[in-house]
Amino acid sequence: MKIAFQGEPGAYSEAAALAYFGDQSPSTSPCHAFEDVFTAVEAGTCEYGMLPIENSLAGSIHRNYDLLLEHNLHIIGEYFLRVHHCLIALPGATLEDIHKIISHPQALAQCDHYLRSLPGVTSEAVYDTAGSVRLIREQGDPHVAAIASSRAAVVYGLPILVEGIEDHPANYTRFLAVAPHPADYHGEAKTSIVFTLRNLPGALYKALSVFALRDIDLYKMESRPLVGQPWEYLFYIDFAGHVNDVPSIRALDHLREMALFLRVLGSYPCHRL
Repeated sequence: MKIAFQGEPGAYSEAAALAYFGDQSPSTSPCHAFEDVFTAVEAGTCEYGMLPIENSLAGSIHRNYDLLLEHNLHIIGEYFLRVHHCLIALPGATLEDIHKIISHPQALAQCDHYLRSLPGVTSEAVYDTAGSVRLIREQGDPHVAAIASSRAAVVYGLPILVEGIEDHPANYTRFLAVAPHPADYHGEAKTSIVFTLRNLPGALYKALSVFALRDIDLYKMESRPLVGQPWEYLFYIDFAGHVNDVPSIRALDHLREMALFLRVLGSYPCHRL
């Protein structure tokens, strides 16, 4: 079994993939961009993809919301990864030597307070956390450090200057597992959907009421711009229940009466911390 993920070996997405699929002896396939993960799964070169969708400190990864709509894959699972960030540098470098810190934009955002506590140190976004460690090893500049996982430090053979630099210890990233086919699962589930509405007074209130009327819990709602139609929006919702549960069927049928577009992205097992 091969799992596609965005980033270099040692990335948090790879850690999430190995943790989620660990009992199935997975191998991992690094991809340069999130789009490449979707392409690898659609093309059949990988059976599954693992994608970050939101972080408890820095918020949503908007690009992956857009890609879920653009591609015909199904969400088949979720995983909450506890993210411990480390400051990694070249051998012999000290914290006082560091003038610049590089990492993925999400990692930089999750360590914002720490970065602002370092006078005279600048930050620069790169495409991946583990990739930032590879870059400092290749460039050989003792004044540059990277933010990544302890596993990335081991993979690239570099020392950790400081551990646990995230802004809050409750730093989790939620990952989604995607596949060409829906999950064969009928236990306690979460369902993700996306829909659009007519721009009318009370339209969103009425749309959300289809869940409230049936005592269906909403876990998350995200809005994204509807491309080509300024100030019109797509609404992504995660709700409690399987798409084949009677309350879910009735809620979605009700929502279809008012939605211009509705797509179920997947029903899958809930991950509990």
